[in-house]
Amino acid sequence: MSGFSPELIEYLEGKISFEEFERRREERKSREKKDEGNVLIEENVEDPDGPSTSGQGLSVAPESHSEVEEETSDGVSKSVHRVFASMMGENEEEEDEEEEEDEETLEQPTAGDVFALEMVLNRETKKMMKEKRPRSKLPRALRGLMGEANIRFARGEHEEAILMCMEIIRQAPLAYEPFSTLAMIYEDQGDMEKSLQFELIAAHLNPSDTEEWVRLAEMSLEQDNIKQAIFCYAKVVVLKTPSLAIWEGFSIHSEAALSGVAHGRHDNDEPVSALKYDPTNVRYLWERSSLYEQLGEHKLAMDGYRRILNLLTPFDGDRFMHLARDMAKSYYEANDVAAAIEIMEEAFGKHQNLVSVEDVNIAAELYISNKQYDKALAVITDFSGIVLEKKEGEGESSLENEVHSPVEMEEGQESTTDYQDCARETTSPSSEKVTCSIPEGVPIDITVKLMVCLVHLNILEPLNHLLTALVEQNPEDMGDLYLDVAEAFLDIGEYNSALPLLSSLVCSERYNLAVVWLRHAECLKALGYIEQAAESYDKVVDLAPLHLDARISLSTLQQQLGRPEKALEALEPMYDPDTLAQDANAAQQELKLLLHRSTLLHSQGNMYGYVDSLLTMLAMLLKVAMNRAQVCLISSSKSGERHLYLIKVSRDKISDSDDQETTNCDAKAIFMVLTSVLPKDDWWNLLLKAIYALCDLARYKEAELLVDSSLEYYSFYDDRQKRKELEYFGLSAAILDKNFRKAYNYIRIMVMEHVSKPQLWNMFNQITMHSQDVRHHRFCLRLMLKNPENHALCVLNGHNAFVSGSFKHALGQYVQAFRTNPEEPLYSLCIGLTFIHMASQKYVLKRHALIVQGFSFLHRYLQLRGSCQESLYNLGRGLHQLGLVHLAIHYYQKALELPPLVLEGIEADQTDLRRDIAFNLSLIYQNSGNLRMARKLLYTHGVV
Repeated sequence: MSGFSPELIEYLEGKISFEEFERRREERKSREKKDEGNVLIEENVEDPDGPSTSGQGLSVAPESHSEVEEETSDGVSKSVHRVFASMMGENEEEEDEEEEEDEETLEQPTAGDVFALEMVLNRETKKMMKEKRPRSKLPRALRGLMGEANIRFARGEHEEAILMCMEIIRQAPLAYEPFSTLAMIYEDQGDMEKSLQFELIAAHLNPSDTEEWVRLAEMSLEQDNIKQAIFCYAKVVVLKTPSLAIWEGFSIHSEAALSGVAHGRHDNDEPVSALKYDPTNVRYLWERSSLYEQLGEHKLAMDGYRRILNLLTPFDGDRFMHLARDMAKSYYEANDVAAAIEIMEEAFGKHQNLVSVEDVNIAAELYISNKQYDKALAVITDFSGIVLEKKEGEGESSLENEVHSPVEMEEGQESTTDYQDCARETTSPSSEKVTCSIPEGVPIDITVKLMVCLVHLNILEPLNHLLTALVEQNPEDMGDLYLDVAEAFLDIGEYNSALPLLSSLVCSERYNLAVVWLRHAECLKALGYIEQAAESYDKVVDLAPLHLDARISLSTLQQQLGRPEKALEALEPMYDPDTLAQDANAAQQELKLLLHRSTLLHSQGNMYGYVDSLLTMLAMLLKVAMNRAQVCLISSSKSGERHLYLIKVSRDKISDSDDQETTNCDAKAIFMVLTSVLPKDDWWNLLLKAIYALCDLARYKEAELLVDSSLEYYSFYDDRQKRKELEYFGLSAAILDKNFRKAYNYIRIMVMEHVSKPQLWNMFNQITMHSQDVRHHRFCLRLMLKNPENHALCVLNGHNAFVSGSFKHALGQYVQAFRTNPEEPLYSLCIGLTFIHMASQKYVLKRHALIVQGFSFLHRYLQLRGSCQESLYNLGRGLHQLGLVHLAIHYYQKALELPPLVLEGIEADQTDLRRDIAFNLSLIYQNSGNLRMARKLLYTHGVV
């Protein structure tokens, strides 16, 4: 199959469809034609004075003859040979080759034989042109082989026939005969799919056979290949065009330019103006449009039906009206009311005498749906015999005579103006009245649409007897008409008129529906009947549990009636978590309900329920972030009632990677929906409310987990300001939860970014003091190398060295701080205590000097701090450590007599040192044997 084109091989192997095969073939042919044209142009440019290419192509003489010779050796003109070749379907190059072979093998014909043959060929040519037979592209040399293949097929020798056909295809790929024979062979073998493939290629190579395309379309439908059937029917419709030869030469853009009346034509569609009325045209267009409908291509189907309307003659009015009616229904179902109205107006304009009651009903329904009540009223009065009359005193004037159909409104808008004027006049206080006369036989549907139009046009006077006639009908049978009129009254605010109709419907069995109860509840609520409206909304919730607006309205009414429990019950969750994780619309509805529920719970002071609602909403937004943070939302009954709690879970309990990818895809769709309900800033405010509420309930651990999940949410993390605020929330929650190890991770980053903020260093000191961890020692030393002038780091490094027992290193840090600020009492205290600790060591030189220096700094501290409970206690504590208890007792007793310091923001009990002083004194007295004094001090100052 080396001689086959690539697209043909791929199609036969089933890799591409027939439409793709045809497109590639057309592209290849256009490229080949372009290349041949370029070659011819180049040859003409190279040798402008030489003979033409056609002359060269027709030269078949041997080498001894000249190239411009016009006759063969026996004197027969070459035109005869060309005529013979044209009849046999050969090209010029094949003619040259065959003539050379004939000269070698056959005897040359005489002149008389050639002229006789030329006359026969002329007659055959005229006959062929008259019959418009397709010209065969099968070379004469291969026709014998083609006949042999057909004979083998007739004998049942399929394999040999297939091999012959394949050989013919290899040598003449543009001939349709071998493909047609192969199709018949495979059909005989029962391989219908392969038969259809070869038949399609044969039809494409011989496209003028319309019956063949129809048969192929039917075969495609049998194999459920609707798209291929549509393509075949499109070929049939194109071939039915009268000027096919002209249209085939045009490009798609030319067709679009010449067929301006086409509506929404797509590629490979025929121009409408080129079609003529033919029952087969209509049939194939109808079949193709029906197939488009099966594929869901509503626009293309409607375009096909529009072409059918353009093809129908004025004598096919019944078919026109029937098709227009069906098209209007289809457009209405597709929510394209404007197109449906356009179709019906066209039908009414062309065939007014064929308008039926059903057409009037459809047109009126379309106008009412589009809120064109004046046009709907005009259609009803024009084609149903209903007459509206306006009475002025004794005289009467009929509005019917002045009414124009919607088709005539393009020329004048008298009808609309008349009805609008009538509506204004009926609302003004005057003696004018509008009456309505309805002939017998008018369907009740038309009458009800008339009532709806009158209500919306505010022409209420004729409605009294019309309503009387309507309520006489059984609501079980005419409930939909009751509801139409009631909704019309609700639209204009006539609730008193709508209530009786809705009450009749809710009492019926057939129309005891949620939508009717909803209208009934809205009507009662508008009239101020709160209790009855709440009962109706409760009925709506029972019949339609997923109706969000009904739930919210019921909750609001129950809250107004002083029923908070029932108000909360109306806002119970509507969907389970699995549905919320997969359905974006369900998540949207649930979010709106939870917003109302959280507001209601907060107003009632139910903080646990309020937190539950906030956590549920945030879990919908932070689902993927919570998985990354290994946080899960569970339901538990820790406090006696079932509530939601955040917990930390292990990594193995998180869904695997495949489920995670599916969850991420679903979460993205849900995120788009959630952010459409609440913007990003509102979600941020919800998060802050949740953190504050958790802290108010002392659920600090959950506040930490919520902050961790929020930091994994990229939308918040990418916002630097929000990220910093979340880190501060996490630090505060960790400190309140006494999770100092986690708090250290937060504060460590903060002090690195803001080294000069003393508030952060105070928090850092508190965290490291409570964490009982020494990993911060190296951190402070490394940071001190980068910031040697930082005062807080200098003191902290001194404290770290002091606690570690490196008193000399601590003394160096304290002295550095003392030199920077010598008036600070803390530095004198630290230096004095360092000297005392150094003097208290077992092996030390110059102990006396160390003690003297230590007490000199302690007395300096006493002077700078003043005589207070704190300074006296610290001095006595130093003496107590050195064993100078008689001096320590003196300072302890003086400190015990003084009141505690009063500091802003700190309770007095936290700064009161009397319990510590009494305990130290009791130890001294106990060691000296004075147990009574020790016991007295403890009972006086140490009892809580």
